[in-house]
Amino acid sequence: MFSKILIANRGEIALRVIRAAREMGVGTVAVHSTADSDAMHVRMADEAICIGPPPGTQSYLSVPAIISACEITGAEAIHPGYGFLSENANFVQIVEDHGIKFIGPSAEHIRMMGDKITAKDTMKALGVPCVPGSDGGVPDLDAARAVAEETGYPLIIKATAGGGGKGMKLARSADELENAFRTARSEGKANFGNDEVYIEKYLGAPRHIEVQVFGDGRGNAVHLGERDCSLQRRHQKVFEEAPGPAITPEIRAEIGATCAKAVAEIGYEGAGTIEFLYENGEFYFIEMNTRLQVEHPVTEAIFGVDLVREQIRVAAGEPMSFAQEDLTVNGHAIEVRINAEKLPNFTPCPGKITQYHAPGGLGVRMDSALYDGYAIPPYYDSLIAKLIVHGRDRPEALARLSRALGELIVDGVDTTVPLFLALVEEGAVQTGEYNIHWLEKWLETNLG
Repeated sequence: MFSKILIANRGEIALRVIRAAREMGVGTVAVHSTADSDAMHVRMADEAICIGPPPGTQSYLSVPAIISACEITGAEAIHPGYGFLSENANFVQIVEDHGIKFIGPSAEHIRMMGDKITAKDTMKALGVPCVPGSDGGVPDLDAARAVAEETGYPLIIKATAGGGGKGMKLARSADELENAFRTARSEGKANFGNDEVYIEKYLGAPRHIEVQVFGDGRGNAVHLGERDCSLQRRHQKVFEEAPGPAITPEIRAEIGATCAKAVAEIGYEGAGTIEFLYENGEFYFIEMNTRLQVEHPVTEAIFGVDLVREQIRVAAGEPMSFAQEDLTVNGHAIEVRINAEKLPNFTPCPGKITQYHAPGGLGVRMDSALYDGYAIPPYYDSLIAKLIVHGRDRPEALARLSRALGELIVDGVDTTVPLFLALVEEGAVQTGEYNIHWLEKWLETNLG
């Protein structure tokens, strides 16, 4: 086992890793920008080292600074959290070249899944169901028209290197194809330095279902069920739950086994999430995230496992602490992402926290780096907390969520808490009968 690891991240996820490491007797090193000198992860780690000024490109995204921090402190491994450098294959290669262990998959697997076309081709070859569309990239408009004629409208055109909703354009008819094609390419070039695009059939009312997988890097892998992440705004998840309301135990076992077999065959190491669109009983692969997900706590709640602890164990060369037959769903869990944003426009709202009180009680977990007097900096993502609840069933989890949201106090800045207080009262949320377009339409009616 490692004696010391460095966490190349900030905020609640850095705290999450520190807590898991401390329970394991593993020392921790926090890195931080000058804007985060008073951050909770800096206070909680065994050691802390400043790696640069506030902009992420000069601190949390600075590979030389992070490698130097490892060398200065003697950290043997790096946990990337999520975001920042967590899915940067070049970073992982540099880490490995310096004799430091990256707590996560190999650079090869990150690179394989980071390119949407390669990922789709790989998954298709491994027997994972995929969305109908182009075989690889679409080089020009004539090729796009040929794919459209074969696949049918509506279509979605996606940048190969895209993410977060950028470089994705919908074409509902032939008249819209050219503009959508050119816009997706230009956005891909502007945001990711790559103008290659591919085309997929656009599904009318799917759910967003993702399967949690975990591999030991030696050909063994398991799945930990699915999460439903269909409540989204601008392709960003805001409300996640497990198990999925629309997924039966039989469907879960089938798609889970397919995903576990796929990652086992490629020798995948660590946590990963295979994401699907799900409609009319069919799964369609969209991407694989080669890291810990923001919403991992709902999976931990229903399976009673610590995914971060498992990441560290496997990275240190130890076997997984559970087998597939040990994993049984227990109850229902829901997570809401609380952002420092002003409604109705979701404008980022950094500022000083004048009062903070976290909810508690049975089945309530609050992952946050907030404290009274903390000043939320304006330089980073607006996520400030994740509220996770667990109940014996979905109605109990929803009731617990409503109660916990009512207890939560975050004064000094605007937050998205009012959104969730309204959502838990909505009939579609209470019944679980929603799809990936539901929230956008609800927001137009209720907050527009």
